[in-house]
Order: sequence, then structure tokens, then C-alpha cells
Amino acid sequence: MGADDKVDNKTEELAGKAKETVGKVTDDKELEAQGQGDQAKSNLKQAGEKVKDAFTKD
Repeated sequence: MGADDKVDNKTEELAGKAKETVGKVTDDKELEAQGQGDQAKSNLKQAGEKVKDAFTKD
């Protein structure tokens, strides 16, 4: 996994957490759901990169 990918995925995950928190505080269920979705997408990308890395290590 490239360093840029790691930073991008982590940034997306943190932005998702922030959205979720703001949604909870403001009682905005849609924003909260968007934040959870962003986190899930980021986690899937990170998992895919880890699998790719596992197959390219020798």
C-alpha cells in the first residue's frame, strides 16, 4: 500500500467520523449515515490494499 493511499484512506475515515459525530450532535440522521458510509468505504479500501500487499510480498 502506498503512503499516499494510506493517508487518503485515513483522512476519509476521519472525515467520516467527524460527519457522524456532527450528525449525532445535531440530530441529523442523514449526515450521521453519510459519516458511517464514508468510514465503511474507507475501511473496505484499506482491507483491499492489505490483501493486495499480502500477495505482492515475497
